[in-house]
Amino acid sequence: MTFHKTIKRELEVAFSKQSQPVGFRVIKYIVLGCILYFFWGSKLLWIILLVLFIFSLALHFWYRYKTHGWTKSYGLWKYDKDDSSHEDARNLN
Repeated sequence: MTFHKTIKRELEVAFSKQSQPVGFRVIKYIVLGCILYFFWGSKLLWIILLVLFIFSLALHFWYRYKTHGWTKSYGLWKYDKDDSSHEDARNLN
């Protein structure tokens, strides 16, 4: 598996409309907007954003590890072998 294909697959999963429920995405952006609104201009804003970024990366890589590169179901991630968007992942492993 090449680095380019791995990055391409990670971006496909990260921006897939099927990887996160609509309600989760709405709540995620509302919380982010509230954090930006209430902490704008504060030094605390950058600390909060850094912590959220580190947490999101850790969660992403944990799910990636548990799903064997997004090719197996785990938790809320449901792998559908019939979905053509997963074709690249099957070819990479």
